[in-house]
Amino acid sequence: MPLDIKICGLSTPETIAAVLDGGASHVGFIFFPKSPRNVTPAQAALLRQAAIGRAKAVAVTVDASDDFLDAIVSQMKPDMLQLHGKETPERVTYVRERYNLPVMKALSVSEPADLLPIQGFVGVADRLLLDAKAPKGSELPGGNGVSFDWRLLAALDPGLDYMLSGGLNPDNVGDAIRIANPPGLDVSSGVESAPGVKDTGLIRDFFEAARKA
Repeated sequence: MPLDIKICGLSTPETIAAVLDGGASHVGFIFFPKSPRNVTPAQAALLRQAAIGRAKAVAVTVDASDDFLDAIVSQMKPDMLQLHGKETPERVTYVRERYNLPVMKALSVSEPADLLPIQGFVGVADRLLLDAKAPKGSELPGGNGVSFDWRLLAALDPGLDYMLSGGLNPDNVGDAIRIANPPGLDVSSGVESAPGVKDTGLIRDFFEAARKA
């Protein structure tokens, strides 16, 4: 597959198997108690075993403390850390150096002005994840099933390494690829039958739709 695909919020061996069989480049595990996709470092350590040598295991955190990151890194041994909160470029630099791991920084997008902070993370984060802004009142920074106007991304530097996230599903992923032509895709709630419950059929449909695009 010419573009990277990350399925995020995994929590069962069955869905990880479906994701790996589909050809995912990354598997994501969420460490955020308010999320229905939340797992413990010990759970993620077991689940990520199937991905070794097949896909990169990503630990997704939201404004996590050093102590929490220490526990995740020591137990799960992720290939990459994803910072999905309000982390600054300075925090990203610190985390990269502390753990000697690549870091993907998530930024929320809904209008052209939201692309301005990207420049502060270029050369700091190893990769960016451009996600839709959470609906008002939501306690979750991601996994809300909402998207943004992908045409905004036409203004980006063509060399920017990022993953497109937010509201992707089997029905619209083809449009997202055609409009934004992103280097990578990230999906979570769009392949679920209920919040936090991944659906192996939807996972297969997502990969098939992405390939056709």
